[in-house]
Amino acid sequence: MNLTLKELKNVNSDNCITIILNTHRTSPDNGKDALTLKNLMKDAEERLYADESKRNAKVLVERLKTLASEIDHRLNLESLILFVNEDIAQYTRLPLAVKNRVHIDHTFATRDLVRAMHLETNYYILVLNQEKVRLIEAFNDKLVSEISDGFPMENNQSYTHNKADLSNASRQRNIIAEYFNQVDKAVNKVRNIKPLPILICSEESNYHEYLKVADKKHSFFETYLNRVRLDEKASVIVIEAWKVVKSVVEAKNNSRKEELKKAVSQNKFMSDTNEIWNAIKTGRIQTLFIEQGLFQPAVISDSGITYVSEEFRDEIGIIDDIYDELIAANMDFGGDVVFLPKGELSKFNGFGAITRY
Repeated sequence: MNLTLKELKNVNSDNCITIILNTHRTSPDNGKDALTLKNLMKDAEERLYADESKRNAKVLVERLKTLASEIDHRLNLESLILFVNEDIAQYTRLPLAVKNRVHIDHTFATRDLVRAMHLETNYYILVLNQEKVRLIEAFNDKLVSEISDGFPMENNQSYTHNKADLSNASRQRNIIAEYFNQVDKAVNKVRNIKPLPILICSEESNYHEYLKVADKKHSFFETYLNRVRLDEKASVIVIEAWKVVKSVVEAKNNSRKEELKKAVSQNKFMSDTNEIWNAIKTGRIQTLFIEQGLFQPAVISDSGITYVSEEFRDEIGIIDDIYDELIAANMDFGGDVVFLPKGELSKFNGFGAITRY
């Protein structure tokens, strides 16, 4: 997918169609994914022909079908999202579970992309020693792919087995520093396309030496996965790496929950949807907190937000998911969002916000 989250959420036009579905990585299960997509597209088609002119509906349906024909389901991850309107026809794969649904509105449904950024952890693992380096992309405890563009990267030119050089500690450090500097440039080339945090997998000495020459030190986790694992399978490395990254993520989430508790005690917390919506429009909301799996169709009018039942989700003028709408609006004002496990906001009906003042 070429469009970024920021670009997608800034699109505002008639008939922004988002089709979201769970998929499978392996055969024979991924053989069912095309049928699931076909059924969701049928739903979208019926809604378009019911709500739009025959001409407009036909154009959009054809764009959907053309995009679907380009998808190789053998490459699927845990989910697939299609974004289509009169100007855009793109899809992306995500390594996280979603709720199968069709969203047709004046904006695209970007909530799952936001969730992928904030709730789940997409990261690189730099498997490193002084002779060879591998770069792996992971999502939580799942392997996304092993980077093959420029990797694995071997230290054929600068590494030395010469006894005289090896006996010279200063010379050897310079050789290693130069190699790690070359690696860092190759890593940054990958990160320029897809910027993700990086976990180093190496011995402690290499971890510290690498960070001395790294250009973007802030992009690395402040911890590492110990041991040389260059010969291990990528999927095995990811499982071990996630144990380290998960502890970092849990600590971060716990600190965000403390922010929530503090805001409640300081009377800087809101849980009424209409109050939150009005505060978002004036830039007063810092952080939205929402439970995983919470979706709610609604109508926004001059009098405020009115929830509607699921059976009316497909009718004209109904916003498929009001929380997606609020998240996108708040991000426009520089706010953020925290997704919490189901049940952690039960006394607030699953949704709340911290105000800036």
